[in-house]
Order: sequence, then structure tokens, then C-alpha cells
Amino acid sequence: MQPDNLLADYPTDYPVGYPAEPAHLWRHFYQITQTPRPSRQEAAVRQYVIDQAEQGGHAWRMDEEGNLAVAVAATAGLEHRETVLIQNHLDVVTVKTADKDHDFSRDPLHLVVEDGWLRADRTTLGADNGVGCAAALALMTDPAVAHPPLVLLFTVDEETGLGGALRLDPALLTGTRMLNLDTEEWQELYVGCTGGGGWQFTRSFPTETPAADEQHWTLSISGLAGGHSGIQIHEQLGNAIKLLEQCLQGIEGMRIASLDVGVAHNVIPREGSIGFACAQPVAAQVAARVEEVRQQALGYLPAADAQLAFELQAADLKANGHQEAELVEVLSAADSAEILDLLAVYPHGVQAYNLALGAELVDLSINLALARLQQGEFFMESSYRFFNAQQSLPLQQSVMALARAYQLTVQQVVGYPGWQPDMNSPLLAQARALHEKMFGVAPAVKAIHAGLECGILKGKKPDLDILSFGPTIRGAHSPTERLQIDTVKPFWQFLTTLLAQM
Repeated sequence: MQPDNLLADYPTDYPVGYPAEPAHLWRHFYQITQTPRPSRQEAAVRQYVIDQAEQGGHAWRMDEEGNLAVAVAATAGLEHRETVLIQNHLDVVTVKTADKDHDFSRDPLHLVVEDGWLRADRTTLGADNGVGCAAALALMTDPAVAHPPLVLLFTVDEETGLGGALRLDPALLTGTRMLNLDTEEWQELYVGCTGGGGWQFTRSFPTETPAADEQHWTLSISGLAGGHSGIQIHEQLGNAIKLLEQCLQGIEGMRIASLDVGVAHNVIPREGSIGFACAQPVAAQVAARVEEVRQQALGYLPAADAQLAFELQAADLKANGHQEAELVEVLSAADSAEILDLLAVYPHGVQAYNLALGAELVDLSINLALARLQQGEFFMESSYRFFNAQQSLPLQQSVMALARAYQLTVQQVVGYPGWQPDMNSPLLAQARALHEKMFGVAPAVKAIHAGLECGILKGKKPDLDILSFGPTIRGAHSPTERLQIDTVKPFWQFLTTLLAQM
């Protein structure tokens, strides 16, 4: 089968400037971006992988969780080498801007090439981890690549808590060497990652009808960058939950009706809204406070958050043609204040830096990710990351103390182990030497403050020697996510050269 025919059944409508080389990688990545793949809805993109495997005559296996392993025979002359695992996850974080009409369960992404970067139009791009998946598929379909026996492992449900890896059948793990292609800084080799966990909090509040002189208002926040709650937590990006709380904190005569901020446990919340009822004079106080908070925040937030904006709007009481409509139920003033106090005292951000590396590596962090209130039912979600589980215990204890103090029901989210760095890894030594030979510079060797699946998979197969690397991605888990095009080709060259030597 000739390379030009491998994807003949799949139409392409590349944007202007879409990269051409390496051809197989970019063609697979395009098809991945056109295939819906939210967490726990990976069937379509998994079928694309299966179709490619069957077209090439490669055997595949799938476990009960939906994780997929494709066996790719070695190229001529390398049959005697040991099998290498190539590991990526199929799912994507689904975040978009409020003005973008997009259904991640159905719609393809609209790609844009701009100033050397590939991005999507006001949505996540899914280069995390789609570009790694595309590279794995290119290894399978490009006959020019020399490689030992491969097992291409595609996991599911990574972005919602690494569920696919946690429940993966260990029988899918073959060999003792694994390359994970899910990191986001070219010319860096990763040998460790954080573990993590989280909580979901709930509480029911009684509601009541607003007073006759109260009007319903909605305060919305937009313009924040948001981003990855691990690798970007040290950037001190604005948290939409915290900023909305600051706008209403301590204002008397205000009663909360609704709250809707955040999208996922691993995303720094960037936009949302809070609904409340109050009399007109109180609304004037809120308006003044909102502008005060905005000006203060712009004085300390990073440049990425420079578009921070609030919008305070009175509710339209003439909806559906009615001259009057009942205002939605609200909480009491005391319960409203209690929710605002909880959001104020709940921890968010970096909690500890590495003693040896300082600001280069975060050791412990927490993300206040979601806050919801509807008809008196309150929900909040938060996640934390650590390298040393013992170091996280005081943080966990303080969170549980807050939950007790605010009478919250707590559901623990299943945690996952970290991947402890092994600086004596033979695979690391081989990759470092090759990188320096190919590019004339030594790669940085790092651990990442994010939850890769490597620690989980090593726990299932302790003899795995693991290395992680990838091209440069910025803004993962946000609508500004983008892939630096000129890092993809050297990433591919390094990957294929390394495999030819393994």
C-alpha cells in the first residue's frame, strides 16, 4: 500500500497554511480534530484507530474499559528487538468561549493557522494529547519509519481523572520500555509527574421568594485565560470563582439565586456567572464594587488575563411575552454570605515549591475548579496535585475541616499515584545522548506538575522504563490552546530516530 492511499477514504479540508510534513502525522492529526472525542465518548476516534490498524493488517485488543492496544510488527531487520510501548490518551478537554456555538459531542473543530501556531476557533484544540495519538498512528502507517515491535496504547477517560489508565487491563502492557507522548515542551524530557486526587462537595439550602422591592441580577465574568490546573498553576492566572466572590463579598441586602462557574476539575475556571436578588440601591453598590475589583485584579493578574471583564445585567421579567414573571427563588442573606465566605477561604493555587528547584517545580497545588447553585442545591469541585503524598496530608486535612465547618457533604474523587523520577533510567540516558547528537544541545530533564498516566501504568507493570516528551503546546485545557508547528517535525525526527535505535 502506498503512503498516498493510506487515508484516501478520509476527506480533508485543511486550513490555509496547514503543515505538510511529516505528512502522515499531520494527516492523522487533522482527522482526529474532525472526530468528536470528549472524555467517556471516545468511541468514534477509537474506531478511527481500529480502522487504520485493520487497513494495515495490525492486530488490536480492547479491554472492558475501552482502552485500545494495537500491535505493530517490527520493520525488516529489527524483529529481534524488544517491544516498545507508545502511549497516549484519546480524549480531550472540552472548553470553549461563551460566544462559540460548538457541540463537542458532534461537531468537528475549525482549525486556524496563525503566526506559526495551529489553534482551533475559540475551542480547545486537543493537541493534548491528539498530536501524540497522531504520531503513534503515523508510526503505524508510514512505511519509511524503521522501528522495533510496537504496541500502540490508546487510553480513554484521561482528562476526567485518568480513569482509563486506572482501570486498564495490565494484559495490554507489553515490554519493559514505554514512550509517553503527552508532554508539552519540546527539547524537554520528562521522567516524573505528580499524583493527585480531589473532592466533590454538596449541600442543600432552603430557598424563598424575593421581596417585592428586589430585582434579579446576573453578574458575569469573562476574558480570563483559564488553563491547565497543573502545568499552569504557578502562572497565577485569575480564578473566575474567586473574582466573582470578591465582587459580592460583604454587601448587605444581596441574596444569591444561582451560580455557574467552571467546566472541569483540571481546568482553572475562566468564565461564569452568579445570579442574585437585591433592591436597586444595593445593585448600585455591587456595580461600584465590580469596577473596583476589576481594577485591583488588573494590577496583579498576568498579561494573559488582561481582557478581564464583568457584566452586570438586570433580569428580563418580560420573557415569553408575559408582562410579569416570578423571580427565581433565592437563598437567605445569611446562607448567601456563608457561600461567599466558603469560596473566599477555600484554598486555590500553589501550596509548595520544590526545595531544591524552587519556582522551577511546584510540589503541591490545589484548584478550585467548579461552583454551581441551582434551586438551592450547591455543588463545588476541587482537585489537588502532589509529588509527595505525605506533603499533601495537611492540605487534605484543612479542606476536610472546611467541609465540616460549612456542613458540606464530601465525596472523595479517586486519586492516582505519581511517577517518581528515575535519573538512572537507561532509556533516559539513551534519549539524552541522542538529543544532544541530533540537535547540538542537551535536553532539559524534568518532572512535570501534571497527572500523566505513567505512574499508574508503572504501578501495573513495575519493570517499565518510561520516558515522556512531545512538541510545544500552549494554553492546554483552554480555548487558547495552540500547537507550535515548527516543533512538530523535530519531535517526529527524534521519536523515529530513537525508535530505530531501541
